[in-house]
Amino acid sequence: MKRILLTLVILCFNILLFAREYHVSKSGNDSNEGSLKSPFLTIQAAANIAQPGDIITVHEGIYREYVNPLRGGTSHTERIIYQAAKGERVEISGSEVIKGWTRIKGSTWKVSIPNSFFGDYNPYMVVITGDWFFPGDREHHTGEVYLNEKSLYEKDLIEQVLNPINHENKKGSDYTWYCESDNDTTYIYANFHGYDPNRENVEINVRKTCFYPTETGVNYITVRGFIITQAATPWSPPTAEQIGIIGTNWSKGWIIEDNIISNSRCAGITLGKDRKSGNNVGNPAENGRVPDGVRLYNEVVDKVIKSGWSKKLVGSHIVRNNEIFYCEQAGICGSLGAIFSTISNNHIHDIYIKRQFTGFEMGGIKIHAAIDMVIDKNHIHDAYKGIWLDWMAQGTRISNNICYNNMHQDLFLEVNHGPVLVGNNILLSPFGIRNLSTGTAYVHNLVAGKVYFGTEERTTPVFKPHTTEKIAVSDIPGGDDRYYNNIFAGEGLEKYEKAELPVHINGNVYLGGAKSFVKEKDFVEKGEFNPEIRLEDEDGIIYLHIIYDEDLFDLNNDLVTTDLLGKTIISKQYFETTGGSPVTIDTDFFGDIRNRKNPVAGPFESIKPAANKIKIW
Repeated sequence: MKRILLTLVILCFNILLFAREYHVSKSGNDSNEGSLKSPFLTIQAAANIAQPGDIITVHEGIYREYVNPLRGGTSHTERIIYQAAKGERVEISGSEVIKGWTRIKGSTWKVSIPNSFFGDYNPYMVVITGDWFFPGDREHHTGEVYLNEKSLYEKDLIEQVLNPINHENKKGSDYTWYCESDNDTTYIYANFHGYDPNRENVEINVRKTCFYPTETGVNYITVRGFIITQAATPWSPPTAEQIGIIGTNWSKGWIIEDNIISNSRCAGITLGKDRKSGNNVGNPAENGRVPDGVRLYNEVVDKVIKSGWSKKLVGSHIVRNNEIFYCEQAGICGSLGAIFSTISNNHIHDIYIKRQFTGFEMGGIKIHAAIDMVIDKNHIHDAYKGIWLDWMAQGTRISNNICYNNMHQDLFLEVNHGPVLVGNNILLSPFGIRNLSTGTAYVHNLVAGKVYFGTEERTTPVFKPHTTEKIAVSDIPGGDDRYYNNIFAGEGLEKYEKAELPVHINGNVYLGGAKSFVKEKDFVEKGEFNPEIRLEDEDGIIYLHIIYDEDLFDLNNDLVTTDLLGKTIISKQYFETTGGSPVTIDTDFFGDIRNRKNPVAGPFESIKPAANKIKIW
């Protein structure tokens, strides 16, 4: 044992001895050595030479480049770190400033750009397409035009730029642009209204991504403290290589933290699959529809399994403390490559706000194959969906998240077999939970909107616990869910009377017309009581207002444990931690200890039978 410890100490000493810190500055030069006194000019210059254990510190300024990390680290303790210098504003941008606009009529201007300016990727010639992408009756390009950091609305007719209409009374939707190209030149027309684009900050997307390895298996990278913005990202379905404004490209062990990520044409952060196992399996001529999509995606999963898909190869990422907004597809998405990852404490908002196209891969967080993931303490609002786990979610825990004002569901669990544990969440959108899965446990949540469950004939894989070893496939007969100690203030659980598989429901509170489950024994139902749930934003601090009544404490609730939740029917697994240990839900939304003999229903243990104002973010 002493010899092993001595070897580890020597190894750590050698890492520290040979690790280097490279500096990047707008006053630097790529022919420099990369020291603090002689910094590089571009981040890529540092990325080209960085070795495991090295740190790349980037200083104040806007870096208009695509960073392609050539190599990663070898472990969590010997990684390559990319960081913004402390206290300095460092932006990585996929756009370029464009001048030379000419007024052609009224407030519409035109600029002509040689196609050579864009290199091998011209976003104004690349049309968004892919599996389960629905463009409507027009084409959409991956490019964008920005006026003072605010993106304009693309139109498919020049007349809609010359004579713009405020679309559905959306503020700013009459700021429009249109593009066309010939063999040599790209022409962009934009209506800037009262602004002169040659005097304002006008930028256009020119790069597909900002931070993304072209090769797979570039592991153990940390990216922290940056502003990452304005990229011409493509559509990222689960059957294609998923390229976000920042992405991991089928790698392992990344940490993406403390960044501000915005203005991605499609996805913000991608933890997705590789290109080798398929890059869109449907026929684009069918306008996004993928006939026999279940079979085709199952074939993709089988290809990935045969290639060695496992915890050793991919996943185990940490995505935390980021702000993500103005992405038209998803804030965070991943197919198969997000296994064993943690997504925590991110503020995700204003996702899919333009609504010019749609598809099936959209949300604040959208994950396929959420195996042994932790999704907790995220603040998600004004998105298409809040959290959407699609296919093969197993061993995952969704806890202490805040979701509201989302267009569709706060939480959508689609064709999973569980176990998935959903606890201490605040779900306040009009549609709270859509459950097309089995083997889910909902405990101590506050749900203000609609609750729906259903069945599915689609067959999806089941895996051995805490692995990617496929052991079966099954459809979704409906049921085998657990609901303990929740508060429902919109709709209740009466629809579960039609569930084919047994359900376990007890200790819930039903308010404002929500109805209890017919076989529930210990519950409170006060249809006439209005808890007056609302949110209040005070200078960025979010407060929840809710009224409790004495009767809401009139329960004899069980402490929720692995023993109480039991084993799922289809996947035949217990509700455990990602490490395989038993769980006990003995803390509330704030981490306060619950009453083990009779925990209070809902996310908050220390709540008063009165009007409450609770700081939740």
